[in-house]
Amino acid sequence: MLLYKELTLTTSTSASSASIQSTNEDASTYPADFVPTDLAKQMQQASMQASQLLKSLSHPDRLLLLCQLTQGEYCVSELEGLVGVGQPSLSQQLGILRKDELVTTRREGKQIYYRIASEDALAVLNLLYQRFCAKTD
Repeated sequence: MLLYKELTLTTSTSASSASIQSTNEDASTYPADFVPTDLAKQMQQASMQASQLLKSLSHPDRLLLLCQLTQGEYCVSELEGLVGVGQPSLSQQLGILRKDELVTTRREGKQIYYRIASEDALAVLNLLYQRFCAKTD
């Protein structure tokens, strides 16, 4: 008996958040080439969200900033020293991360502090760390 997996899209407050849950249904009630319209739409929406997250992570400076932010909250001047990205590139990349809702900010006096706001981004960063940074020879 053939089974197909139904994708259920669950969104959270983050614009780039989507999770996929699997449920088994008897595929014998559907023709072999049948793809439910709502399933196709859900898959398309999930792929667009995943693509946007990957696009945001694809710039080396943004990735470096996010990797540093996995360690906690930092102000702009601390980030500049820790990652070695100077102004104005630092501000530009932080602005993109804010626009893409991957980071959130808080102001304390003249300082602006950044922290990761996207659970999806954090999950991808943790996987990247395991695959590329935590390797032991």
